[in-house]
Amino acid sequence: MIHKNWENHKTIKQIECVHNDAEKFVVNNVLAPGQTYDVKNESEEFYFIVDNSGRVGGFYKHYFKEITNS
Repeated sequence: MIHKNWENHKTIKQIECVHNDAEKFVVNNVLAPGQTYDVKNESEEFYFIVDNSGRVGGFYKHYFKEITNS
């Protein structure tokens, strides 16, 4: 049950939300375009982030772009 402690895990990387236009799911109340989020875990298809509700949620990667430190 590792997912219960993700909020306390260190941040893997940061990502920026590019849109919150979802066809099936309501994400516009927990994601804001232009806002930066901390990634706590990642799979092939999803980022697990601390969203605007303050909880960890899993979201499709196409909502985000990775922030590079150049």
